[in-house]
Amino acid sequence: MDKTALKQVICIEDDPEMIELIRLILSRSGIQVQGAAGGEEGLRMVREKRPELILLDLMMPDMDGWEVYQQMKSDESLRDIPVIVVTAKAQSIDKALGIHIAKVDDYIAKPFSPQELMDSVEKILGKKTS
Repeated sequence: MDKTALKQVICIEDDPEMIELIRLILSRSGIQVQGAAGGEEGLRMVREKRPELILLDLMMPDMDGWEVYQQMKSDESLRDIPVIVVTAKAQSIDKALGIHIAKVDDYIAKPFSPQELMDSVEKILGKKTS
């Protein structure tokens, strides 16, 4: 498999086990996942690597996911990178806020099934390739 064809995804998440789980699920489809252990590290990695997609947790100790999202959207070079929110904070009001107000690309509630994650990621990355 051609390494350059790998899709780059950054998972901004303060739980290393969750990053590992996401990496395992997505690597089967040839998607390379890099983990960032919090909002500040995540933003730095996004600026350096310019991934095709970001998986973003909302509840993190250093900088929460909405703050990361706001900073990305206010940066012209980052605002077009799609974001899927992956969070345990998944009341329907949060989902509605995320998708309709903040305009995140998708919203996945933890715990999620591997299929649910794959479907969401493929839907977003599929849009980018077409």
